[in-house]
Amino acid sequence: MVAAPLLSLRGLEKVWPNGTVALRGVSLDVRAGSVHGLLGANGAGKSTLIKVLAGAVPASGGTIIWRGEPVRWTSPRAVRAGGIVTIYQHIPLVPTLSVLENLLLEESGAWRHSSAGRRRAGAVARSLGDPFDLDAIVGDCPIGTRQMVAIAKGLMGDPALLIMDEPTASLAMHERAQVYRTVRTLAQEGRAILFVSHFLDEIVNLTDEVTVLRDGQAVLRAATTETGEQAIAEAIAGRSVTALERQPRLQRTGATVLQVEQLASPGKLSPTSLCVCGGEIVGVAGMLGSGRSELLHAIFGADRAARGRVAVDGQAIEFDTSEAVVAGIALVPEDRAKQGLVGGMSISDNLALPCTGTLIDVPAEYGRAETAIEQLAIKASGPGALVGELSGGNAQKVTIARWLKPGTRVLLLDEPTAGIDIGARTDILRLVRSVADDGLAVILVSSELSELIAVADRILVMRDGAVIAEVDPAEADEADLVQLAGGSRPAMEMVR
Repeated sequence: MVAAPLLSLRGLEKVWPNGTVALRGVSLDVRAGSVHGLLGANGAGKSTLIKVLAGAVPASGGTIIWRGEPVRWTSPRAVRAGGIVTIYQHIPLVPTLSVLENLLLEESGAWRHSSAGRRRAGAVARSLGDPFDLDAIVGDCPIGTRQMVAIAKGLMGDPALLIMDEPTASLAMHERAQVYRTVRTLAQEGRAILFVSHFLDEIVNLTDEVTVLRDGQAVLRAATTETGEQAIAEAIAGRSVTALERQPRLQRTGATVLQVEQLASPGKLSPTSLCVCGGEIVGVAGMLGSGRSELLHAIFGADRAARGRVAVDGQAIEFDTSEAVVAGIALVPEDRAKQGLVGGMSISDNLALPCTGTLIDVPAEYGRAETAIEQLAIKASGPGALVGELSGGNAQKVTIARWLKPGTRVLLLDEPTAGIDIGARTDILRLVRSVADDGLAVILVSSELSELIAVADRILVMRDGAVIAEVDPAEADEADLVQLAGGSRPAMEMVR
């Protein structure tokens, strides 16, 4: 027998005050003891649906049925009290507080400081595989650990339904496996999970049912066993989608553009030397904490403790970000919301940010923004659109476009496709390949090993702050890279 839905949506609609229709009659069922996958391209309506379910915004029409009864929640607090917890992609934690303080932040003062509160937090942490120290300061934790803290915080209230918005987007493979095991355990305990993800393999292997949104409508509702990655991808895109495959590349690399010699940072990066030629894409693989991001930040001059030599076109540069930008080094950081963009500024103003020490030619930057919107297929009303109002994939395109300007010689990309739908991800990877073909030297860090195999000319594998192997992607597969990086099996093999 099929279990009765714990949560049902019938004809859910949302029209924003400016007339934008975000949801168009969406219906779906989420059952106790099951995992329901929710997918869609950036801008398809997923975030709006989550906000409605979380009580953050009211629906314009339709019915929400919770535990068999129609409900009209008026606040996020009411939703949480009813047994639904939302774990957002952008992690709402207080960076100056400890992990424990964040986990107990919404509790009463007495409970917050009691031994019982610590025991409860410890039990939740153990259920996730003890991925963090309860006494660690959240601001000192890497982004993957912060995501695990957010998941733990959601579990503190013992919810009946967890809405998980891209919970693995910033996690390394072994951490993803922890999340997968936890999700399955929670479902076996009788909870319901609404699992939002851009990773098709996650959805196919982890969920029981799947709903795909496109243009605010549910265009696919099916048992996961009755569909597959290709059908889901085509429902997301509204067209036939061909997976990005490795293309034979002619020998087009030029002279050495970036030279790194004995670059090191205490406690972060062992002495590392490498060269990247013009037209070459060097991929960097490794588990979270392996030193991948630290390598890029040191090259960019963002680590003042770094020592060694970094040179562009034979000219050594100081360890200073302004010097790096002048020399032609560009960094697209992992956390684009905090480090890559200013959400309250327009696309045009964001593109002008790297103009260090020069007067900004406003008309020229506006024209450059128009060109970027057209060439990169950025979905926006125009150069004056606020970046904070763009979907994740479009915002990431703006981040990259900031650096596609005359004078850029080296492009450092840290997880450029994290949390982005399959269509935008393919667009960005093709863009990366295109800028390399135009002569840029590119270093690409990605947790998606299939991406590195598809676009990189060679792959460096990092572990414990050191490069421990160089791999020819034409002769390697994901299992090889996993074995080198951490010696564990691919995460999805651990799900079922």
